[in-house]
Amino acid sequence: MHVGVIAVQGDVSEHAAAIRRVAAARGVDTEITPIREAGLVDDCDVLLMPGGESTTISRLLADEGIDEETHAHVDSGKPILATCAGLIVAARDPQDERVQSLDILDITVDRNAFGRQKDSFEAPLDIDGLDEPFPAVFIRAPLVESVGEDVEVLADWEGSPVAVRQGSVVATSFHPELTEDSRLHELALFDDQPAAADQPADADTPEVSQ
Repeated sequence: MHVGVIAVQGDVSEHAAAIRRVAAARGVDTEITPIREAGLVDDCDVLLMPGGESTTISRLLADEGIDEETHAHVDSGKPILATCAGLIVAARDPQDERVQSLDILDITVDRNAFGRQKDSFEAPLDIDGLDEPFPAVFIRAPLVESVGEDVEVLADWEGSPVAVRQGSVVATSFHPELTEDSRLHELALFDDQPAAADQPADADTPEVSQ
């Protein structure tokens, strides 16, 4: 499996580590490539879009031409997982004219709805497709205000969606890569048969190709 991690900002190595854990558990060979320029997404079977600063991420994707390749990736039905700021960039309506939306997810978003960095928190989250609660880490997290009719809500927190799926696109308000639990990556990028919750904490650090 060829995995691309959009690497203009965000937790690139942490996402790569989660992918490596799932792949090792399933006996799947993976090649992980950081995406910082055009010409690489087409070769990827799955794609990850980490968090960071949504205006900066969207601008860099547009400047490098990665945005068009991401559209083609989604149009071909290949999976993508977008987390935190990645969710904002993926949204049809990020409610911020500075964000150059990819418009691959029919949702409206309220940026930083969960507060500032000091308001970060972790909570056990019930997610459709997972047997046990997921330890969701919220850091300056966006809120999904509304979803289109083709969008499935996978999880909510205090009545608001925080994990959604539309076709091959899965997006979360939280950071699944900041735990040793890689079930969300498996659910989004591998198939609908998640592994056990007790992922090994001493998994090898992934080697990311340059």
